[in-house]
Amino acid sequence: MRILRVFFPLLVTLLSLLSACNTDRKDKTSQPASADAPPAINYGVVATYPHDTNSFTEGLLMHQGMLYESTGSPLEMPNTRSLAGVLNLQTGKIDPKVEIDRNLFGEGITFLNHKLYQLTYREKKGYIYDATTFRKTGEFALTTPEGWGLTTDGIHLIMSDGTDKLIYLDSATLKPVKTIHVHDHTGPVRNVNELEYIHGFIYANLYTTNYILKIDPATGTIAGRIDLTSLAMDARSRNENSLEMNGIAYDSASRNVYVTGKFWPSVYAIKFNH
Repeated sequence: MRILRVFFPLLVTLLSLLSACNTDRKDKTSQPASADAPPAINYGVVATYPHDTNSFTEGLLMHQGMLYESTGSPLEMPNTRSLAGVLNLQTGKIDPKVEIDRNLFGEGITFLNHKLYQLTYREKKGYIYDATTFRKTGEFALTTPEGWGLTTDGIHLIMSDGTDKLIYLDSATLKPVKTIHVHDHTGPVRNVNELEYIHGFIYANLYTTNYILKIDPATGTIAGRIDLTSLAMDARSRNENSLEMNGIAYDSASRNVYVTGKFWPSVYAIKFNH
């Protein structure tokens, strides 16, 4: 009986361990594979240029060989302005081409069909300018509560609104014609911000993070992710007021991508496989 009393607890313990191992194995195989996560995209820094630390960056793009920046104007930050213009990479200063009232808060910009388009944050409207004279020629209504980033595929305007949505606007009517939802292996991805269209993909800042997302416009799937934490840390080490990364501009001539952020002291030219 003593032998049975000793052996029986050992048998129960052994069976419990085997059951636990089987359960662990089942749980592990039911978890999403790490390969499902968006792959990391490596990059290298090609050059560094000055950037105005008063610029609350909302958009960045190349047009006819010149780098353009748009900025916003939080009312609690009196040194900020809502403007769009050519960014001088020698000085970091913007040569303003358009400027709106600070209360309207400028957002993303893009050029299409000889026009410059500019979004506003919460006014539910955008502005249209002649791309040569920068004279204001019209306005258009937004169907979303907020306007964030703006780019073009050469046919449509594509805008973000701070959610997981990317909204395509007809270039003639400026009405929505299609919406895609950005997602990864875990589900919807919100806070999609400033946009840039590069070789058939939409690249987007992910607001409050140091990531740029590579988005497949056919499905909304995130096809890759660039981690710019090292650049954000470098910017903050030289200006403690540096905020989130914001701004992506592709130069088709050099194949460089320019990136910066709100109040960053630098614009970085980086290179990666698009």
